[in-house]
Parts: sequence; structure tokens; C-alpha cells
Amino acid sequence: MVDHLANTEINSQRIAAVENCFGASGQPLAVPGRVLLGEGILTKECRKKPKPRIFFLFNDILVYGSIVINKRKYNSQHIIPLEDVTLETLPDTLQMKNRWMIKTSKKSFVVSAASLTERKEWISHLEECIRHLLMKTGRQPSTEHAAPWIPDKATDICMRCTQTKFSTLTRRHHCRKCGFVVCADCSRQRFLMPRLSPKPLRVCNLCYRQLLAEKKKEYSTSTSLLSRSPRH
Repeated sequence: MVDHLANTEINSQRIAAVENCFGASGQPLAVPGRVLLGEGILTKECRKKPKPRIFFLFNDILVYGSIVINKRKYNSQHIIPLEDVTLETLPDTLQMKNRWMIKTSKKSFVVSAASLTERKEWISHLEECIRHLLMKTGRQPSTEHAAPWIPDKATDICMRCTQTKFSTLTRRHHCRKCGFVVCADCSRQRFLMPRLSPKPLRVCNLCYRQLLAEKKKEYSTSTSLLSRSPRH
């Protein structure tokens, strides 16, 4: 079906319509061989509260954005390469049903569908696209994933020291490594994680110690290998 639609006028028109809805704030989406397979509104678990987001599934990417005017205007466009995606079905909570996680190396987040059937369809289509893409490129499924951020409302106290209570004056912060909600005292350090950002990111004290230990281990391994290499 994808090959059949790839170079058709109807597919070009549908992709142009999506580009048009994002306007100047979005990136161009039309590339040779790209096919728009479907679209729908899913609820995304955001830092403050769950919010509806528009999602577009292509044969090689997943695009989502904020809804300004439904079916007419979207912004805050995000483009996720499907070969970097892993899916995980999640149990229902009191607030959200039909949940699953979209995991990638740069960002992982939870979404929920309006019904169980809709969730099954989304996951089925996504997995089919990922499978085809990995077969085509010869790549292995991604194993490194960014931790999803725990929503602010999930806790009133710092998840590391369990002492500091959050308030209007005491801000919540997120560790970029584990996704925990932490206080400023428990996340004073920054660490460079090139997979996530070219700049050092805020991490909690525990993750900082772990990352530092990993870095030292890598350094000692590489120096011992160099010292054992033959000299000419």
C-alpha cells in the first residue's frame, strides 16, 4: 500500500495540507518516498497536565504538535524518526486509560487513546512501519531510550531527598537522566549527555554520581587499552 501511494498526487496533496496546517513554524515534510498513512488526536502526558495533541503517522516519521484550531492550525511541531522508536503498553491509571509509551533516544513520553481499539490500531500501524523501516535500512531496534519525565502533580515532595516540599516558592525540577521530580538542592549538577543535547543538562545528585563513575570507568578502560597497544 505504501509503495502504491508513494508518488501519487493524492499523497502529495495530503502532505502539503499537513505542512500548511503547521505554517511557517513547521518544517517541510515532503520527501521522495514518504507517505502519510494516518492521523489522529491522542492525549499526551505533559509535565503540568495531560493535553490533546495532533499526531501524523508517515511511513518513516511520526509528527505531532499542539492544536490551535482543529484541522486547520497546529504549532510546536515535533518530528520523530520511526527507526528510533520503541513502544511499550502501559496499565490504566485513574486519570488516563488506554496508555502506551513512545520511547526514543532523545525523548520518551506517554500517550493515551480514546478507546482500547484505537490504541491497538495505533500500536499495530506504528510497529508495522518500524518493522518495514528496520528491514529496509538493516538497522537493529533502538535499545537506548531517554527516561520519561514524571508529571509535576505525581509528587508533592522531592523524589530524591523526600524532605523538601514543593510550593509556589520551591520549584520542581526534572533530572534529565532518570526523569524524577527533584528539588534544586538535589539537582545542582549538570552533565553532558550528547545523545540528548549539545549542552550539559540538569541531573539529580544520584544520577550525577552514576554518570561520573561510568565516565571514569570508560576513561580507565580506554587508557589501559592504549597502554597495551603495540608501539612502533
